[in-house]
Amino acid sequence: MTILGGIGFSAPWLLLGLIALPILWLILRAVPPAPIRQRFPGVALLLGLTDDESVSDRTPWWLLLLRMLAVAAIIIGLAGPVLNPQDQQADGSGPLLIVLDGSWAGATRWQQQSQVIDAQLTRAARANRTVGFLTLTRPEEPAFQSADVWRTRLAGLQPAPWQPSDADVIRAIEITEALDGFDTVWFSDGLEYANRRAMLDALQGQGSVDVYQTGTNVLAMAPASYKDGAITLTVKRAIAGPAREVTLNAQGRDPAGNARILATVPAQFDDGATQATAALSLPAELRARITRFDIAGQRSAGATTLVDDGLRRREVALIAGRENREGLELLSPLHYIERALAPTADIIDGSLADVLPANPDVIVLADIATLSEAEQAPLQEWIEAGGMLVRFAGPRIAASDISRDTEDPLMPVRLRAGGRSVGGAMSWGEPKSLDSFRETSPFYGLNVPDDVVVSAQVVAQPDPTLADRVIASLSDGTPLVTRKALGQGQVVLFHVTATAEWSTLPLSGVFVQMMERLAISSSAASVEAQDLQGTTWTPLRIMDGFGQLEDAGNLPGVDGADLASAAAGPALQPGIYASGDRRIARNVVTDDTQLTATTWPADVPVHGLYVAPEMPLAGWLLSLSILLLLADVIASLALSGRLLERSNLAAILLVPLMQIPAPADAQSADDFALNATAEMTLAYVITGNPSIDGLSEAGLRGLSDTLFFRTSVEPANPIGVNLETDELAFFPMLYWPITPDQPRPSGDAYAKLNTYLRSGGLILFDTRDADIAGYGGASANGRKLQDLAAPLDIPPLEPLPTDHVLTRTFYLLQDFPGRYAGRDIWVEASPPGAEQIEGMPFRNLNDGVTPVVIGGNDWAAAWAVSSTGAQMVPVGRGFGGERQRELAYRFGVNLVMHVLTGNYKSDQVHVPALLDRLGQ
Repeated sequence: MTILGGIGFSAPWLLLGLIALPILWLILRAVPPAPIRQRFPGVALLLGLTDDESVSDRTPWWLLLLRMLAVAAIIIGLAGPVLNPQDQQADGSGPLLIVLDGSWAGATRWQQQSQVIDAQLTRAARANRTVGFLTLTRPEEPAFQSADVWRTRLAGLQPAPWQPSDADVIRAIEITEALDGFDTVWFSDGLEYANRRAMLDALQGQGSVDVYQTGTNVLAMAPASYKDGAITLTVKRAIAGPAREVTLNAQGRDPAGNARILATVPAQFDDGATQATAALSLPAELRARITRFDIAGQRSAGATTLVDDGLRRREVALIAGRENREGLELLSPLHYIERALAPTADIIDGSLADVLPANPDVIVLADIATLSEAEQAPLQEWIEAGGMLVRFAGPRIAASDISRDTEDPLMPVRLRAGGRSVGGAMSWGEPKSLDSFRETSPFYGLNVPDDVVVSAQVVAQPDPTLADRVIASLSDGTPLVTRKALGQGQVVLFHVTATAEWSTLPLSGVFVQMMERLAISSSAASVEAQDLQGTTWTPLRIMDGFGQLEDAGNLPGVDGADLASAAAGPALQPGIYASGDRRIARNVVTDDTQLTATTWPADVPVHGLYVAPEMPLAGWLLSLSILLLLADVIASLALSGRLLERSNLAAILLVPLMQIPAPADAQSADDFALNATAEMTLAYVITGNPSIDGLSEAGLRGLSDTLFFRTSVEPANPIGVNLETDELAFFPMLYWPITPDQPRPSGDAYAKLNTYLRSGGLILFDTRDADIAGYGGASANGRKLQDLAAPLDIPPLEPLPTDHVLTRTFYLLQDFPGRYAGRDIWVEASPPGAEQIEGMPFRNLNDGVTPVVIGGNDWAAAWAVSSTGAQMVPVGRGFGGERQRELAYRFGVNLVMHVLTGNYKSDQVHVPALLDRLGQ
């Protein structure tokens, strides 16, 4: 391509034709030799006459200029002019290698990068250069092919959820060294990695290298952690720049099962800092719903961190040393613990031998002093594997010799004999209150209420390690809660009872918070490689480079040690992994990940990812030439005096009219009729509410798909109907959702509706309020229905009888739910003389179709599917919800079959089959 004056030309040699324009000008300006003047007397007879046609003796200069411009526009247009031509690397010669880092760091700007790659392919195709691709995250020997072939595959290029490893880059270097000379365009993601400089040297040894890289800072998020009652989120950036605030989103599912953002929190980068943290405090119920955190505005796997068992709902086993023999709830030794943990944990009851195989997160022993060897050994093994044992004191522990002379493995401290109580040998004089929690305590940050007092407790023996094991104490410094580590787990002892006998702690709100923090901290520690040694983890869902989860398919299992310590790559893809009941999230970025920005040598040109799109001008110039030639014709006719002749004027006027389309209304009416009558089509009434109308279309689309797959009816795509302008006779059924604010139709529209009902059509009125009012006027939708239906010629109605043909048109039904469950729908009342005849299971009803069906179960929402076939609105929960949706589809099938076939299922010929299906 040749660039002249900032405009590129693909065939610049055609511009030589512009040289001929002066010659053409002279030819057009030339006039014949002047005639010889002779006086002829007879000419006097012509004086006073006018000539209908006048011919100029010389072409006007402006008309010549018009013709010159038309010819110039044709010549320049054929030369292939291009605005914003990109005269860069790809306009060279020889093979071109496009190298991609292809990691998660470039996912956020992947669309911009793809546009630049497409521009490179366009220029390579123009220069007849072959192109090869080499992605460093998945290095394979490139196949040099036509740029047009690669353009068709460009959409298949996706970033990987990991960075190029040492082995990947070394493999890429070996591939490039085995090739012969080529130029390189390198698309960098902006992060430094090992052997990148060696890769650059290898590419420069083959030819020139141009780099494209965004100037946007790379952001990433480390795994979330839970500490001191709050979720700690850490954000990292590659370049230490000015102060900046980013928003972090906590995503999960709401109670209805819909994915949504549950909470947001800002994180502030200080000036010159590369790391920012934020704390997010959420109720336990909401925290358990979180599935992932991400950075707002970022679309990459590195800006996303998945959540595993670290924030999930805990399983807590409760075991008491004595039973509640009186049967009084408040006297139960586990009552207050259950009330404290029930909102945030799943409670497991049973003996110690029963609950250990279930591998709970926490085991609580209330006043259990002595354990048998058969119980102690597996319990200790369970704690060392990561469990937490929480023990509460009581009369049994105070009277026993447990952990007296030597520390018991299942107790955090040694205990004094007898305990301590008001009025005893070690009397306090008066009950003691709680002291504030220290920073090293898991209870740090909780408010200590003034009304919590302790009147008795078991006392810890002084010990050099006692101070480090105290996590809660009384105002006089006496330990109240102690803790020690045992293997990977912990043992915690409350030195008071779990009831209100020794203290008011179980009666306070701080007790609930203390138990919740202990349950959460039971597995809040990060997983180490040695903890997973010898285990195999199966991938459930893996994450792509954009941070989206997808099914893992048949990917092989991963060794536990590799899952905890190995770098992410094709053999260990980020995602959710499972082993038994445990779930571990393997994220792209870890706590130890350091982001370092890429720096390039001075001899390597680095470009941004913004490229002004090329704009071909040939079409515009050729169109301009046609307009100029048309103007030349008009001007020539005007100069000759023939412009106003009827035939010429008509021809001129027809030229622009040929480009004017037919009136939209005429076309739309015909198209509407063709679309509605080509196949059987379901229709819905347009209410004017975009969300309701969209849901109605999606609902009838889902019902049409169901009819297509289950019956011989093959409907076309549903159509929205404007009652004021559209013909209704094309449709066997109309779905009319009721909204409180939809306008009342005009008189003409009601006339069409009454004609439609009298001609055999059916309208399904859906008030969509069965969840609050059922059918009737108790809701705004019900009152609006009464107003809308008042001018309609509707026969008397009755609740759907159990033997109505709608209950057996295609499926045998007795319930007709939609999004809401309910059987209350209304149809045309049966004739007064329709009585059941002996020997017939159903009444002998007339052979017509009920003109209206009225209900409020929101059927369109239950039927609605997206363009991909996915359900759009949740219905119920679990299997029950899917069953409800299935019944909604069956009702829709019955309704359409009833409209199309009438009451044929009332004929006696169907009685034997129906009785057999009904089991009679």
